[in-house]
Amino acid sequence: QLVESGGGLVQAGGSLRLSCSASRMITSVFNPKVWAWYRQAPGKQRELVASIMSTKSTTYADSVKGRFTISRDNSRKKVYLQMDSLKPDDSAVYYCNTLEETLPWGQGTQVTVSS
Repeated sequence: QLVESGGGLVQAGGSLRLSCSASRMITSVFNPKVWAWYRQAPGKQRELVASIMSTKSTTYADSVKGRFTISRDNSRKKVYLQMDSLKPDDSAVYYCNTLEETLPWGQGTQVTVSS
């Protein structure tokens, strides 16, 4: 089960830190996976925002590069997304999952950026 949290309403230029908990997953299953954050805005398809390998190597969508930072804490089985310099276009429901999208989707966390 994936549980996302940390969303909210913020003004453009502000910051938020999202958390994803996979507490029910055993560590030996969590650690090797490539974890990712996705987002879905109203009327749009879900898109990949960032991913992080077990080696801590990261990739980002061009639209968030330089503003978002993905990280992971294997001991706590958590994945984080630090979002800075937020823009109204970042408004969406944010989800975490493996890069292969192999797990049931959580409820996500709503991020709304006002102009």
